[in-house]
Amino acid sequence: MTATRASQTVRPARLLIVDDQEQNIRMLERILAKAGYEHVTSTTNSTEALALKTRVKPDLILLDLHMREKDGFAVLEEIVAHNGAAEHVPVIMITADDSADTKRHALALGAKDFVGKPFDSAEVLLRIRNHLETRFLYQKLRDQNVELEAKVVERTKELEQSQLEVLERLAAAVEFRDDDTGNHTRRVAQVSAMLAQAIGLENTTVELIRRAAPLHDIGKVGIPDSILLKAGPLTGEEFEIMKTHTVIGSRMLSKGRSELVRFSQRIARSHHEWWDGSGYPDRVSGQSIPLEARIVAIADFLDALTHERPYRPAWGIDETLAEIKRRSGTHFDPIIARTLAEIDWQSTSVLVA
Repeated sequence: MTATRASQTVRPARLLIVDDQEQNIRMLERILAKAGYEHVTSTTNSTEALALKTRVKPDLILLDLHMREKDGFAVLEEIVAHNGAAEHVPVIMITADDSADTKRHALALGAKDFVGKPFDSAEVLLRIRNHLETRFLYQKLRDQNVELEAKVVERTKELEQSQLEVLERLAAAVEFRDDDTGNHTRRVAQVSAMLAQAIGLENTTVELIRRAAPLHDIGKVGIPDSILLKAGPLTGEEFEIMKTHTVIGSRMLSKGRSELVRFSQRIARSHHEWWDGSGYPDRVSGQSIPLEARIVAIADFLDALTHERPYRPAWGIDETLAEIKRRSGTHFDPIIARTLAEIDWQSTSVLVA
């Protein structure tokens, strides 16, 4: 490759020269200018090297080894220590000392190459060009990896959203089996979000709970209609089968990678756990029950009691709130139960079908 062609390839490169001999710097600048390098910064003060490197952000550094204020080894150590994990700024040492020990020491500290004194213009340009090409290829590969990762993240989000849409449709289908309006999950989601906000959770978490709550009963897809749609009370055996909807739902959601699906999985499994540990399926208690499941548990109970079912009439809001208060500390988290009672339900339409 000719010098002209090389200059066209690396013309945008930024170079930094650190050498305490002014004549050496001027000579290198002439060599570089003739080859087409337009962005060259230099200093004869080695103590300024790190600050210049930070300001200029060079693509390559030419560093003298023997300097008065601070020698090249010390400067090299500073530069390498300052480099970020993803940074790849080659340092070429300028030295008339071609001893094996000197080279080994510099290479061990992070130097990439050497340029001897007196300068051979062709050699200087060849070494600079080779290291710049390596740096630019490294940067291109890094940028491609970033772009690829962004595409993977975008595609993953698309797949997760598609998965969630399927699950939401499935949950809606399950709900229509025993709720002709299909509004139960929507109301539970709204009440859950109101509670999450009222107890001071971050907006992101509130939104996660709002979107995850409708999937709380998705496991009922695995419950026979003879049990799910039964008009009267369930027998002990039938109730044990009904209880498995928590485990079924948990398994359906267990392979999800997104935070939203993980929230949904915890809610589906644990929204029938009791504060005192007498719930199901795992009989966990208190703070061991995921917070999002404790919130949805109360929202689900509130909506279920205030709406008519085939086996009982709807309860009034005051009667329902009194029952939740009675169950505070046994069935429900006391803090969430108290928060629920403080909401002005008379002025909200969230429970309206």
